[in-house]
Amino acid sequence: MNQENYKLLQVSPDATDEEIRASYERLKAKYNEEKWLDGEAGNNAARMLGRLDTAYAEIMEERRESARNTSGASSFEEVSAAIKSGDLARAQSLLDDFNERSAEWHYLQSIVFYKKNWMNESKKQLEIAIQMDGTNSKYRDSYEKLKARADYRQQTGGAPNTNPDPRASAGGDQMGGSWCANCASMCYTFLCVNCLFNLCCNCR
Repeated sequence: MNQENYKLLQVSPDATDEEIRASYERLKAKYNEEKWLDGEAGNNAARMLGRLDTAYAEIMEERRESARNTSGASSFEEVSAAIKSGDLARAQSLLDDFNERSAEWHYLQSIVFYKKNWMNESKKQLEIAIQMDGTNSKYRDSYEKLKARADYRQQTGGAPNTNPDPRASAGGDQMGGSWCANCASMCYTFLCVNCLFNLCCNCR
């Protein structure tokens, strides 16, 4: 459940569908009037209209998916559980069954691709999620860490060397010198992106 969507629509997660729709229509009417204001006020109202549409669509889709699930768990939670258990085939099958693909859907698809080591595809899915919901810090943080890992792999031609003392390998200092701060930083990023995706299901 994306709590930010409910905050944006000024309702609680316990609100009924009718209450959510009423608040959505009230806020949309408000910003439809304000979008004609001069300067930043009008620009902000126009941006808010887009965010309201996205938030309302995602909330209603989550509720429809939850209603279709007889176990009481939402389909997003089922996908997360499948990823966490390592059952990527089931996770992908569940994702394929969605009729509407929200920002959270693309985020979960990016994790499946990441687990398959399909980094470019994972990055593209995160980019779509950010385009749909640019205010979600989870999506942005995942993207920045994944991009840092991809940049590192491109520079080195592979996964980072996690040996704390490169001189211990054959060739000693002639193989690239001492363990520098930049190498340590990049390996830390590599570990962070793995932790982020491995723990994603616990962060929901």
